[in-house]
This record gives sequence, C-alpha cells and structure tokens, in this order.
Amino acid sequence: MPELPEVETVVRDLRPELVGRTFTALNVGPQTLRKPWQKTDTPKIIGSTIQHVLRRGKWIGITLSIPEVLLVHLGMTGQFTIANANATVPNHTHFVFTLSDARELRFRDVRRFGSISLLNNEAALHAFLNVQLGPEPADLILKDFQDAIRASGRTVKAILLDQTVVAGIGNIYADEALFRAGLHPERRGTKVKLAECEQLMRAIQEVIAEAIERRGSTIRDYIGGSGLRGGFQHALMVYGRTSEACVRCGTPIRMVRVGGRSSHFCPQCQKPG
Repeated sequence: MPELPEVETVVRDLRPELVGRTFTALNVGPQTLRKPWQKTDTPKIIGSTIQHVLRRGKWIGITLSIPEVLLVHLGMTGQFTIANANATVPNHTHFVFTLSDARELRFRDVRRFGSISLLNNEAALHAFLNVQLGPEPADLILKDFQDAIRASGRTVKAILLDQTVVAGIGNIYADEALFRAGLHPERRGTKVKLAECEQLMRAIQEVIAEAIERRGSTIRDYIGGSGLRGGFQHALMVYGRTSEACVRCGTPIRMVRVGGRSSHFCPQCQKPG
C-alpha cells in the first residue's frame, strides 16, 4: 500500500503539471471503487481550474476554482499519473480527467480499494482529514508522542499503524523505524521507556525523509505521478527481508504476524522488552 513517502512523491510529481490546468472532460469507468463516484459530480468539475495539490497522511487533496475539492486515496494499488492523450489507457483505469493542455490525469487501481470523491469545500476537506489523522511525522512533538505510546497497552507496531497517532505510516516504514530504534514490534506501549520513544520518533522522521528523497518504495504496483518507480526498496533493512542477514549483526531477519500484519525484525537487534 502506498504510504506517506509514495503519496508525497505522487503529489510532488503532479503539482507542477496540474496547477493552472482546467478539467475539460471526465470519463469514469463502470467498476466501483471503495467509494462510488457520484455521477452528478462530473458536471461540477468540468471547466474548473486546479488551484493546488496537497497531501495529508496518505490522502491527496486537489483544490479547484470552484468551492468543491477532490479527495483522493490510492488504496493498495492506486496509480495517479499524467499521460499523453494518445497513450494507451491501461486496464483497470477507472478515471480519466482530460486537461486543458490535451493531456490526461489517470487513476488506475487494480484492486479497487482506492477512491476519488468530491467534497463541498476546502473547509470540509480539512475537517475530514483532521478527524482521521494525527500529526505528520515531521510535526511530531516529543511529549505528545511519548504520551501516546506509553498510554497504550497495544503493541508498538499497532500504535504506529494508528493514523490518529502519526499520519502516513504503514507496514513498510513502521518496520523500518522500529528496527532503527531497536524496538521489537510486539513490545507493548506501556513498556516503552521515554528515551526509547524519543529514539523511535527520530527514527520515524529519518526513515520517512530518506524514503521521500528516494521517491518511496516500489514493492509491487507503486509508481509516482510521472510514472517513475521508487528507489527506497533497495535501502530497506528489514521489511521483506525474511531469512536474510541483518545488515547490522548478520542474524537472519524474522517475520511474525502482529495484529494481522506481517512484521519484519532482527531478533538480536530488537529484543523483546
């Protein structure tokens, strides 16, 4: 599933290509995504001009010259890209927005867990996102983060996946941050020390920044808004490396299920506490 670095890469690719362009047509495919597109919303956006493309957590917002705002989620396999109008439209492409420069903004989603919907205005967008999401990794405040971790009896892995604690973290970057911080994914939040919380916060911020710099991780379907793949998969230390040697100590990486999610860790560097 695209996480914060992947979605941020998509937004950075799309923003200079979309801002100032006008939607001249929209073709919506017959298959329903996680949230159905309302047919009555199509004429609302035709003729509107894109003002801004933003990201919050794993969500993308597109503000327009009309009050309404597009809200986009890539789901597990979503691809949101710019293409020339004469380029072949791949299978599983559910939205094709025609732009005023004759190019197309396309949303492709093989598994159909993504969504595109129209909200009434920008205030509704921010209200929705603020309810759904906690702070961005770069905006974490140490005391608040420590309180959130140490007040929970859940596993630290589950806490990191809780979008109300920190926005945008998913399975890949939770595993990578826990490894850097030396914390076992099954450690309970109440057992995490104050200093360890600080180490974890710094690890989250570092791994997210590095992943953004490398355009995210292409494990299977992810591509950026320009169609380019990510590169951080080549720098992963534990995720997807089951039975491979730990980059620090050489111990084979293990995988366990934590809260129904695969969790990769080094049993030597991340001992239960």
